[in-house]
Amino acid sequence: MTPSWRKPAGMFIIMALLTLWTVLAVSIVDALAGPAWIDAILYIIAGFAWLWVLPMKRLLRWMELGVWKK
Repeated sequence: MTPSWRKPAGMFIIMALLTLWTVLAVSIVDALAGPAWIDAILYIIAGFAWLWVLPMKRLLRWMELGVWKK
């Protein structure tokens, strides 16, 4: 059995998306410049959005099975 190229490619895509998402979240929270507790809530919301809004499930499925859809 030969290793799939999708897993390393998917890993680099995930790292690039995570970096982009982090820079975007920090930029937005810094621009709002609220109290620390509001900043914490915004970071938590951004973290959940990373899991639910971005296509992480589809990307992980593609890495394992080679298909995007269910």
